[in-house]
Amino acid sequence: MSERKAVTKHLALRYRSADRTVKSQILTELVGLTGWHRDHARAALRQALEPPRPRAVHPGRKPVYPASLQPSLVMCWSVLRGPAGKLLAAATGYLVPMLRAERVLNITDAEAELLVHMSAATIDRRLAHEREKMRLHGRSHTKPGSLLKAQIPIRTWAEWDDAAPGFVEIDLVGHEGGNNRGEFCFTLTVTDIATGWTVNRSVRNKAQRWVFEALQQATAAFPFPVVGIDSDNGSEFINNELYRYCLEKKITFTRSRPGNKNDGAHVEQKNWSRVRELVGYHRYDTLRELELLNQIWELDRIFSNYLLPQQKLVSKTRYGAKVIKKHDRPTTPHKRAVEHPTMRQRPIIAMNAQFKKIHVMALSRQIYALTAELETISRHKAGTATTTDQAHQVPAFPEVFQ
Repeated sequence: MSERKAVTKHLALRYRSADRTVKSQILTELVGLTGWHRDHARAALRQALEPPRPRAVHPGRKPVYPASLQPSLVMCWSVLRGPAGKLLAAATGYLVPMLRAERVLNITDAEAELLVHMSAATIDRRLAHEREKMRLHGRSHTKPGSLLKAQIPIRTWAEWDDAAPGFVEIDLVGHEGGNNRGEFCFTLTVTDIATGWTVNRSVRNKAQRWVFEALQQATAAFPFPVVGIDSDNGSEFINNELYRYCLEKKITFTRSRPGNKNDGAHVEQKNWSRVRELVGYHRYDTLRELELLNQIWELDRIFSNYLLPQQKLVSKTRYGAKVIKKHDRPTTPHKRAVEHPTMRQRPIIAMNAQFKKIHVMALSRQIYALTAELETISRHKAGTATTTDQAHQVPAFPEVFQ
């Protein structure tokens, strides 16, 4: 097309000052070169030397969400640690009033109304640039064991998919920082299958006594009684002490199939969203770091269970090579627990009372202050990062929390 325009413009200079006979010859030449209809070629020659017309400017639809609302949206997104648009859209209904009450969001009622009703797709579009700043990569750390396996039944993840609150999966996350020599901390993650309620506790190593003690502390922190425990096949879980404890407390104790990590899918996903995303991949092996980890988990227990929405997989259908997954409505573990038909009234009252006491920004700043101290200790102890993994160990927290 550009070549045709160039030829037309070149011939138009001759065409403008030529007589009738020459114009006919030029027109015939242009038709032969371009393949245009003769009438179209004639019009193209006339218009080739005219100045280009300015393109019409269409104002378009007035934006629903003004640019001044962007900082408030980023603030909400940062407070909840960068969730997807669907999860943030489900949280703005309670998050925006809480942040306004703390005077963190200085917006009008009309702006707050817009922020609360912003769709998930719009949120994702407006936060696309911010999302690029928060990325982490790392490794998992689990090893199997083989004690008392004949007495502890095997369970697959599907058997407790619709369980009542109180059936939990447990797993350990290692904080070796790429170097698994010597003693280093582990974090025990305990996740309720029905509600997603998660409690973490860190231990100095994966010895049976420390893990058992941490498990007792974690289950005691649940607002409802734990009636079932499912673990992997590691010896830190499959041992006589935990087995006898479950028998005495009448707790159902099961284990996953060896080599099938999907059996513990509910807790495995929390290894990232509730552990790695917050404390990264550094090596933690001192008593001070252990103390800081447990302080973080105690605060994060309130933050994540009462404020962070999550989705549960409802169905998964395969059509050839295509898999279609359907998830339920995003909501917090707190909401799932209080809305569950089997939940007793006393835990509901206790959970609702705890929710009313939460100050979102103050709690976030406490957590980030502890994680910053933890990172400082680890970096000072290890010196300059020397491995590829260490370059991607801790997320960059928003400046507002620092």
